[in-house]
Amino acid sequence: MLFFVMPLISFAQKIEGSVRYLMVHNWAKQMAAVDYLSKQATERLTYMSGNRAEYKNYSRLYLNATQTKYEDSEESVTGQNDAGYSWLKDEYTITRNFEKNTIRDVIDMLGKTYIIEDSLRAPKWKILNEMKEISGHICMNAFWNDTLKKQKVIGWFALDIPNSGGPERFIGLPGLILEVDINNGALVITADKIEQKKLTTELDLPRKIKGKKIKEATYFAILRKHFEEKRKAEEPPFWSIRY
Repeated sequence: MLFFVMPLISFAQKIEGSVRYLMVHNWAKQMAAVDYLSKQATERLTYMSGNRAEYKNYSRLYLNATQTKYEDSEESVTGQNDAGYSWLKDEYTITRNFEKNTIRDVIDMLGKTYIIEDSLRAPKWKILNEMKEISGHICMNAFWNDTLKKQKVIGWFALDIPNSGGPERFIGLPGLILEVDINNGALVITADKIEQKKLTTELDLPRKIKGKKIKEATYFAILRKHFEEKRKAEEPPFWSIRY
């Protein structure tokens, strides 16, 4: 028991550092999860992806006791060819201030840059009872049904890191989210490197960026309209937005 309790106390005393996440995109599973595509269309689109059926990239989360900032990493995955993945150069910075209960996100989407400023709202997670170790931390899982994106999300949160942040726009669990599995492996985001260190400017808000300021409800409305248009056109929705 001592080996389990001591790390809990150590990390809880100093919640500051960074987490590197490995993101694994499985195009075939992403296509299969689009419920309105015909079997023929799914097979054709999967075939067109050829040897790029799976893609990996890194992202990074900076955190302290009250804040998080998440963004794509410039670090390349060994053996991964980034050619053709221009979306990695898009603006994408997700910030959360749990003390002030605020969000500020900068997202390139559908050819425009949006700055989302609003109060903090968490998904309605259902805590489950499975446990596993991720990067040296004991984690418990939770489920969320994203009815907007039609995604079934499993999040794994660390029992010893009392911060409710996580990768992408996922928040709201009793501990830091170290893994997210969307639609049974269509996208898996896993913490593979956790560093406790003193941060300097990493949590600063992004530089002044030209973009349209909107509330989160407007962001969701833009997504909803996009999904409706793609459904009518019988096209995958996630080629022009983040999965």
